[in-house]
Amino acid sequence: MTSTVTTSTATASLRPQPGEYAPYYDRYISLVPGTDVLAALAALEDQRRQMLLLLSGRTESDGDLRYAPEKWSLKEVLGHISDTERIMSYRALRISRGDATPLEGFEQDDYVRNGPFARRPLADLIEDYIAVRRATISLFRNLDEAAWTRRGVASKNEVTVRALAFIIAGHELHHRKILEEKYLR
Repeated sequence: MTSTVTTSTATASLRPQPGEYAPYYDRYISLVPGTDVLAALAALEDQRRQMLLLLSGRTESDGDLRYAPEKWSLKEVLGHISDTERIMSYRALRISRGDATPLEGFEQDDYVRNGPFARRPLADLIEDYIAVRRATISLFRNLDEAAWTRRGVASKNEVTVRALAFIIAGHELHHRKILEEKYLR
């Protein structure tokens, strides 16, 4: 699928710059290749295919695997990716629409602990990931030029919509690498 986003100014289409996101998120943004938001959208689309390839044919016991005690299971990692993407997409929606209300942070460990991921079939979690990713891509595809550089406050830090797109893509890349290296060797 080819992205239909058009950005007519160089500013709107650039990679996010420092100051558009909390320094913590550079660990994710730096993983995303490309120089503009179209590259981030292409990464989001490609990641969906890559994750499906990685997880296709996996068993329930693969889903329950923890590479070390007290670490999340593969199912919990996948649930965390989807939860985080939902939250970051929601932030992007609010900020892109000019909502200046500061958005609270979230505690990822609480979300995983209180999520039903361990009790759900792996196939359901994969389906959920696909649905979340499709919704995220649809949101970003339909933003106008001005939306990409809108700023808001989330988790007490200023962030732009384009930074959120890169954060979502980089966060998935970060966790997929962990899945590949520690869970599914």
